Amino acid sequence: MTYGQQAKAVGVPNGARPVGSANALNPLPIILPCHRVIGSDGKLRGYAGGTDQLYIKEFLINHERANL
Repeated sequence: MTYGQQAKAVGVPNGARPVGSANALNPLPIILPCHRVIGSDGKLRGYAGGTDQLYIKEFLINHERANL
């Protein structure tokens, strides 16, 4: 799901940036999986730990994919 898709799902069709900001404040990222949200281009974008922490987001996505 992209940030834009998530925004549309909560009723704010042009709210991709606020959705990203809300995801960044997520205190329980493993339980509420904000790491699954990607950019509209399909690439990893943003993460609560900062862009230098995107490897964590990538690890979590790959780990879930491998363990489904």
